[in-house]
Amino acid sequence: MFGSTKAFSGFSVDDIPAAKAFYADTLGLKVTEDHGMLTLHIEGGGEILVYPKESHTPATFTILNFPVEDIDKAVDELVARGVSMLRYDGFPQDEKGIMRAEGPPIGWFTDPAGNVLSVLQLS
Repeated sequence: MFGSTKAFSGFSVDDIPAAKAFYADTLGLKVTEDHGMLTLHIEGGGEILVYPKESHTPATFTILNFPVEDIDKAVDELVARGVSMLRYDGFPQDEKGIMRAEGPPIGWFTDPAGNVLSVLQLS
């Protein structure tokens, strides 16, 4: 039924201008705005809708993962841009907030609305 449609993902935020500044300026993504909503343009043609929601509650799971070639460099750059890395109880994370024990090395952070994002090194 939907095999030939172009699906896309979306998530809510409580402050569109703050989200636009974060995703465009801090993370360096191409961001467009239309009808009070944002579209994040991800390399490879993907698009993610970011919409305002007055009663926004941050996602309690990772909503967006950014694969990187060098996780240490990516985390250092995020921190230099004012991003704080999250730490979770029960996860063995190093001094940078990177978990290296299970699966690919991964570090988590939030957008201004509190939604959880990650950087992970796949190779």
